[in-house]
Amino acid sequence: MVALESDTYVHTLSTAPLISDTADIAVVIPAFNEELVIGTVVLRSKMYVDSVIVVDDGSTDRTSKVAAMAGAKIVRLDENHGKAFALLQGIQKAKEFGFSTVIALDGDGQHNPEDIEAIAQPILNDEADLVIGSRFLNVSSHIPFYRLFGQITLNFFTNVGSKAKTTDSQSGFRALGKSALENMDFISDGYNIESDMIQHFSSRNLRIKEVPIEINYDVPHQHKRHPIPHGVDILVNLVGFIGYKRPLLFFGIPGAFLSFIGVIIATLAVSQFYSSHIFPFPLTVVAVFAVILGLLLFASGIILNSIVAIMKSVRN
Repeated sequence: MVALESDTYVHTLSTAPLISDTADIAVVIPAFNEELVIGTVVLRSKMYVDSVIVVDDGSTDRTSKVAAMAGAKIVRLDENHGKAFALLQGIQKAKEFGFSTVIALDGDGQHNPEDIEAIAQPILNDEADLVIGSRFLNVSSHIPFYRLFGQITLNFFTNVGSKAKTTDSQSGFRALGKSALENMDFISDGYNIESDMIQHFSSRNLRIKEVPIEINYDVPHQHKRHPIPHGVDILVNLVGFIGYKRPLLFFGIPGAFLSFIGVIIATLAVSQFYSSHIFPFPLTVVAVFAVILGLLLFASGIILNSIVAIMKSVRN
């Protein structure tokens, strides 16, 4: 207990975490060059849980030292490996320490540790295996337009490739329960970790839930990487995943649609020829190209879907 005295009163502050049972909960924070804010993030997180693990992803500043002074356990990586590697290392360390619930949040100060309790509660109540903090469920969140557009695009592709439908697939503020920690056997790289986690857990039929959170974009290091190549990398990864997991959806349906458009254009070309007796060369070329490409895509979808089905039967 810490007592603050004045001439007129004595006010007592409790240092006990605000979550009643924190013995099995750890906060994991991947961080790269965040000495300006990491201490505050750790201290505010420790208001809710006892144990905070900071994974210093090859920082060249005093991130590790500041985080340690704030009371965090430190996992120090010799070089920068990217967010996915750092987060997975932190989660593995939490498992080794015996924690059954892990709360992941970013170390740049964008996430509000006051939301830890709300994110942890569905796990503690056994209502979910993965809880995602969504900025889109909070009407007070002020999201820049370019981020909003990018998030909507990435959400769409993540939802197409996943059984679970989320409103904020890229949120790094999330809680993982025991079942989630037992199913961390997937490969991820860079900033794809959020989408990869959703897709992997949904394929294992784990329960995924979202809760509203606040987000603060006015932080010292707003972008460690330009948002456009960042988003493109994630999108390319998602497209590849969808093509592998759902080839009929990704190749077959667009192929059938393209062939249908080609047939319509061919019909128009024939109609124009009979009415004008002039061969519609441009329309004919477009029609033939659309039909051939559509049939190739459709055939590829059928073949790839058969291969995926065979691979699934072999694994089972």
